[in-house]
Amino acid sequence: MRFVDAEDGSPAITGLTRSMEEDRCTLRWIWPSGIDAVYIEKMDDGQSADGFGNKGEPKLYTRAEYKANNGYQTRIEGIGIVAFTVYAYQEGDYGPLLIQQANRENRIEISAGRAKIHYSVMSKNGLFRKFKTVQIQVTAEVPIAKDVLCYVKKQGSYPANKEDGMAYPFVAPFDAGKNMLPAIEIGKEDYIRLFFTDGKIYGQLYELISV
Repeated sequence: MRFVDAEDGSPAITGLTRSMEEDRCTLRWIWPSGIDAVYIEKMDDGQSADGFGNKGEPKLYTRAEYKANNGYQTRIEGIGIVAFTVYAYQEGDYGPLLIQQANRENRIEISAGRAKIHYSVMSKNGLFRKFKTVQIQVTAEVPIAKDVLCYVKKQGSYPANKEDGMAYPFVAPFDAGKNMLPAIEIGKEDYIRLFFTDGKIYGQLYELISV
C-alpha cells in the first residue's frame, strides 16, 4: 500500500466522531460514495510497554463490519494522546492507495488519561549544622524517564515553578512504584520542589502530586 494526496474528486472521510464507554472507544464517520472499505491507522503518542510514539500498521475495515458494529470499536489503553486516522482507499495497479486529506477531517485525537506521580521531600535539620539533609521519594504508576522531572531549589521559600530557582536534573529513570532517592545536603534556608522539565509535553502524560 502507499499514500497519495487527495485531489479534487477524491473520496474523502468526513464527520469523524468518537464516543467513550469506560476504556472502549467507538469511531463513526460518513462514508464517501463508492467506498466499501477504509484503512484505520492508530498512533500512540503516549507511553506503553514499547515506549513512546507507537505507530500501528493501517488496518483494513469494511463498510459491512462498520454496519454490523455500528462503527469501529477499539480499546484505549496506556496514557497520553491516541490519534486515529481513517483513510479512504482505492485500488491501484500495485495495491491499495490510501488517500491523505490535507484538511485532516479524517483524523481524531483521544486522551488516554494521565499517570499519577506522587512525590514527597523529607528534610532533617542538625542542631548545630549549616546544612540540612533532604531525601526525595517518588511513587509513580508507570516507569518514568529521567528527563521528565527535575527538582528546583530556592532559598527562603518554596519555588513556584521551574524557573523560580536553580533546576537540577535527575541522573536515573524512575521505576513504577516507590523510588527513594539518595539523600542530599542543602542550606538550612533552601527549599525543594519537583517540576516537569517540559510542562506542555509531560503535563499531558502525567499528573505530578506533592504529598
